[in-house]
Amino acid sequence: MQGSGSRAERIADSIKDQVSQLLAFEVKDPAVGLLTVTHVKMTSDMGMAHVYYTLVGDEVERTKTARALDRATAFVRRRLAEDMNMRRAPDVKFHYDENLERQERVETLLRQIAAERAEREAQEKAEPPADDRAQ
Repeated sequence: MQGSGSRAERIADSIKDQVSQLLAFEVKDPAVGLLTVTHVKMTSDMGMAHVYYTLVGDEVERTKTARALDRATAFVRRRLAEDMNMRRAPDVKFHYDENLERQERVETLLRQIAAERAEREAQEKAEPPADDRAQ
């Protein structure tokens, strides 16, 4: 039987789904804002799950959420062990996913460049060539 992806990838996907559900419905700390778990990376020994998330909010909101996630870590780990029937649940470490923010910034810059280029081309089409104006 051949599954899709490695065992670590399957466990990471399962942890991602489980942590998303726990944070949305079971963690009662209001400081855990509206966040999205973007991905999970497992260490090679499966002893640590690095959980990456993003959220809507400023730096203050990000700090509040990071502290709340630190407080919720033991609960999340215990629930993972129970829900996933694992002998030893991995340690859980939460990380704010800055890659998403960088990606959005790059996309914004690319859209601005494209708009400026289109505007410049439209202006060039609207102006007659320089040698036509000289006559």
